[in-house]
Amino acid sequence: MAHFQKKRGKASPEVSTASLPDIIFMLLFFFMVVTVLRDGERKVKVVVPEATQLQKLEQKSLVNHIWIGRPVEKFQDLYGTKPRIQLGDKFATENDIPLFLEQHKIKVPEPQRPQITSSLKVDGDVTMGIVSDVKTILRKSGQLKVNYSARPKQTR
Repeated sequence: MAHFQKKRGKASPEVSTASLPDIIFMLLFFFMVVTVLRDGERKVKVVVPEATQLQKLEQKSLVNHIWIGRPVEKFQDLYGTKPRIQLGDKFATENDIPLFLEQHKIKVPEPQRPQITSSLKVDGDVTMGIVSDVKTILRKSGQLKVNYSARPKQTR
């Protein structure tokens, strides 16, 4: 009769790495799809004033951001140091605001258009002349919901 011998040092089977590239590419595509990139470069320096009573805007897609401030250093040679208006990612004048509002309104579904808000992000050192000009243009364009952006007041 033959005896069966036990094999010594049975090695466990190796883990298959054939599907590893597929998993890596799926993760790569997932992060590429869900990552949100910044819309544009901020060309004006804005340090918003502090406030005690703040209200957060809920639907960011219904907000037009209008920045008013002095150009950052790399744009001062071209645009000077006077306060400027930035709409989206470019410098603009007061006359460009109605077109900017209309372009944003087209992207918003019809039932949500009355809820569109213009958020003014104004540097604390800017005089009110340019701000009142922007508010006048907003009023003439039919944009009556205006918000001033601020940061929470630091308690000491």
